Amino acid sequence: MSSTNKSIQNKTENLTKLVAWFDSEDFDIEKALEKFKEAELLADEIEADLVNIKNEVEVLKKKFDEQ
Repeated sequence: MSSTNKSIQNKTENLTKLVAWFDSEDFDIEKALEKFKEAELLADEIEADLVNIKNEVEVLKKKFDEQ
């Protein structure tokens, strides 16, 4: 597994934990905004990572098709 995939996997696991926090007994309204912002940032990072991977795949596919 590449380091990018591990990074995406780790970020996804962290995002899952953050989302689960909102349904847990540890939920605290004062911390909710902070946790939400953290989750939003992680989601944005994951999306950017996936877009980068998609772009790399498209470049490789184009090179393969040219051969």
